[in-house]
Amino acid sequence: MNSRRDSTDGPEDVDATFAEIVAGLEREGVGRTWPDATDSFEDDDTEAEPAKPTRPEGQPAVATADDEDDDDPDDHFVPPEPPPLPALRAGTIAALLIMLLGVVLLVAPGLFGLTSAIGTPLALIVLCSGAGWLVLRIRNGPPPDSGWDDGAVL
Repeated sequence: MNSRRDSTDGPEDVDATFAEIVAGLEREGVGRTWPDATDSFEDDDTEAEPAKPTRPEGQPAVATADDEDDDDPDDHFVPPEPPPLPALRAGTIAALLIMLLGVVLLVAPGLFGLTSAIGTPLALIVLCSGAGWLVLRIRNGPPPDSGWDDGAVL
C-alpha cells in the first residue's frame, strides 16, 4: 500500500517547506508594506471619514462623488438620433407581399375558391417561399457606402 509519506514526488513535511518559503520571502522584503491584521484604520473615539484619494505628481485629478453636483438633469449622456431605416427595395416588397398572400391563404382559403385541405399546404408553401426569398436577399458584405474599413472581421 502506497501512502503520501512514501511518495517521492513531493516534500515529506509540507509545513516545514511552507515555513521555509515564507521565511525566504520575508528576507527578500515581500510584505513589509502590507498592513498588519492588528492595525486599525479607525479610531474608536471618532467617526471614520472617508479619505480623499491622493494622486501622484503629474497625474490628472480624479473627480469624486463629493465634487460633482448630480442636480443638473441635463448633465447626462444623450445618445444621438439613430439613422433612418433604408428604403425597401422592390425584391423585399415582393417577398413581403408573397408572405401576406400566404397568410391570407392560410386564414381564408375560400377567397380563392379553395378548400382548407388544399389551401393550408399551399399557404405553408407560399409562406416558406416568401421567408426563403427574404433570407436569400440578406447581404453578406458591408453596405456599399461603408468605405474601406470593415471593422473587426472574425
